[in-house]
Amino acid sequence: MSERSDNLIKTIKEKGKNLQAEMSFFDHLEVLRWHLIRSAIAVCIFTGLAFAYYDFIFDKIIMGPKTPSFWTYRMMCLLGARFNLGPDFCITKIPIEIVNNEVAGQFTLQMNSSLMIGIVIGVPYLLYEIWRFVKPGLTDLERKSASGFVFYASMLFIVGVLFGFFIITPMSINFLANYTVSPEIKNLVTIDSYLSSVATLTLGTGVVFELPIIIFILSKMGIMTPKFMRSTRRYAVVIILIIAAVVTPTPDIITMMTVSFPLFLLYEVSIIISSKVEKNKLKAEKGLRTY
Repeated sequence: MSERSDNLIKTIKEKGKNLQAEMSFFDHLEVLRWHLIRSAIAVCIFTGLAFAYYDFIFDKIIMGPKTPSFWTYRMMCLLGARFNLGPDFCITKIPIEIVNNEVAGQFTLQMNSSLMIGIVIGVPYLLYEIWRFVKPGLTDLERKSASGFVFYASMLFIVGVLFGFFIITPMSINFLANYTVSPEIKNLVTIDSYLSSVATLTLGTGVVFELPIIIFILSKMGIMTPKFMRSTRRYAVVIILIIAAVVTPTPDIITMMTVSFPLFLLYEVSIIISSKVEKNKLKAEKGLRTY
């Protein structure tokens, strides 16, 4: 009888633990749901603001890389004249025509581009909500080491977006607009294709600039090591140079270095971050052994 009672009590305790764990899981889902709701509201607000000021956004931001008066092209003309880089370095014409071939194409353009701007502006707040969700599950040491996550991740993303918009995007569009198989073929580009290219290059560069943050997280998890990154540096250099050669309009070394230097710098900074994480891990393990 007593053995049955013990088994019954043990079963009840185990069910209680499972119920508590289940409730904890659903509590976490509820917390995550509210973080997602607040993030969605923030993106909707920023999207609404972009929609309200769409004339400026369309003329100066979306169509900027197609216009010869764009800041990047004007700076290239000034640098070309200053350092005698030749007439090809100064871009005075982008030989493409933007067309719309769908009934709702222009309305879709305004909605999609407003949403894209809303997401870009809302990224710092999205990162803040991610940090608020993850923070309670971290130890005091982990919180301290990752205390600047929102600031550094936001700054890297903003710098990456600006670099992508003012350097990568105009150079890529100019290269693709002037690339012709035959002079008989005219470049009539749909507005969807053009917007997709601008968004992909700009946001893609913003994500690439998050490399130090990604390496920091992977190093913390033990997936990435500085030794591996140093051993693959030569491959990274080749890939970066290929990217720079593709997006630059001319094969001169100055333009290629302008594009590739920030990517080289990001890779080296990521190695330093990974090394620092590894050293901190070794110190912590040594401290535990001593203790």
